[in-house]
Amino acid sequence: MYDKKVSIVIVNYNVCFLLEQCLLSVQAATNGIDAEIIVVDNHSTDHSMDYLQPKFPEVRFIENPDNPGFAKANNQAIKESRGEYILILNPDTVIGEESIRTLCFFMDEQERVGAVGVKMLDGHGLFLPESKRSFPTPWVSFCKLFGLSRLFPNSRQFSRYYLPYLNPDKQHKVDVLAGAFMFIRRPALDKAGLFDESFFMYGEDIDLSYRLTLAGYVNYYLPERILHYKGESTKHKDFKYIKAFYNAMLIFYKKYYPRSSGFMRLTVRSALGIKALWTSCFGRKNATTTRPKNKKRRLLILCDEQNFGKIKQTSAGHIPQLEFINHWNLNEERAMDAINRRNQMKGFTDIAFSYPDMRFEQMLLFMDTLPNESTIFHIYNVSNQRLISPGEKS
Repeated sequence: MYDKKVSIVIVNYNVCFLLEQCLLSVQAATNGIDAEIIVVDNHSTDHSMDYLQPKFPEVRFIENPDNPGFAKANNQAIKESRGEYILILNPDTVIGEESIRTLCFFMDEQERVGAVGVKMLDGHGLFLPESKRSFPTPWVSFCKLFGLSRLFPNSRQFSRYYLPYLNPDKQHKVDVLAGAFMFIRRPALDKAGLFDESFFMYGEDIDLSYRLTLAGYVNYYLPERILHYKGESTKHKDFKYIKAFYNAMLIFYKKYYPRSSGFMRLTVRSALGIKALWTSCFGRKNATTTRPKNKKRRLLILCDEQNFGKIKQTSAGHIPQLEFINHWNLNEERAMDAINRRNQMKGFTDIAFSYPDMRFEQMLLFMDTLPNESTIFHIYNVSNQRLISPGEKS
C-alpha cells in the first residue's frame, strides 16, 4: 500500500552543520529500513544546500525561493512523501540508531495511536519539558502564564501544561507532542489534515496534536532519547520567543475556544505586558549578574586513539578558557564504563564524543545518565573535523 515504511521530513533554515549532523544520525537510524529523507530549505543564506547536497545524494532536497514558515514547508514535503509513517524532525536534533525501528514496532502494534513523541534532551543532558504537554485550555494556559504551574509543580490542577508529575522515563498517553519530533501514522494524518499554515512558527504542533485526537486517535510519549540543541533556547524566556509563542496560542483559542478567545486575548496581553516590564527593568541587570565568570574549562574526549590529536587541537580553538584535556581511549575501554565513574565525570565541565567512534545511542545514554546544567556535551564529526556544541547557529 505504501512505497516506503517511513518518510523523514526536515525543514531547514540556516543551520547547515547542525543539519549535517542530524542527517548522519538519520542515516544510521534508517539503516535496514525502507525509508526516504526529504529536506525542505526555507531560503537559507548559509549555503546549506550547496554544502549538503553532494554529501547526501540519497536525500531529496526541496529549495524554497522564500521562507513560507515551518507548517507550510512541512506540508510541501508531506504531500510528496510515500511512507506509511511520517517523522517530522527538526534539523537541530540527533536521534539514536534504534529510535525509528523502535517507534515503527510500537506503532505497528498500536493501531489507535495517531502520533508519538520522545524524550528530548538539551545540550547539558537535561530533560526538555516540552517533550510532553497537555492541551492549552484557557485554565491550563492561565496557570502557565501567571506562574501557578511553577509555584505548584506537582499539582495536577495547576501544573498540567508540561505534565511534570508524569515520569519522563515511562510511556504515557499525552495530549501534545513537540514539532521537533513527531512520528505520525499516515492514515491518522490523512483524517486529521496537514499542518495549519496560519501558524507561521510555534503552535502548529499543538494544533495538529489536537486534531489527531478529534479524529479519534491517541498520542503517546515514549522515553526514547533524542538530542534537541535549540530546545534549551526556550529556557531563558527570550521576550521575542514568548511573544511569538503566545500569539500562536491566540490563533489556537480563536479556532477552538471562540467563546473564551476575548478573555484569553486580554490574559495573554497582560502576561506579555508584565514580561516586557520585567525585562526592561530587570532583564539587563539579570543578564549581567548571571553571566558566568571566566571559569576554567576541563574537557574529556571520548574517541579512538588515532583521532585524539585532531580532536584535541580542534577543541582547544573551540572552547574558551580550556585549561585541561583528558582522553578516554575507546580502543582500550568501553564508552559506557565511563558512566560508572560518576564522581570522576563531575570534574569535567565539557565532554566531547567522537562520531563514528561512538554510536549516537551511546552518546544519548551517556547524556541522559549524567545530566548537569554545568556540563556541556559536544559531538565531533571525524569526516568533516568539526565540533558541534550547544548554542551554535550552525
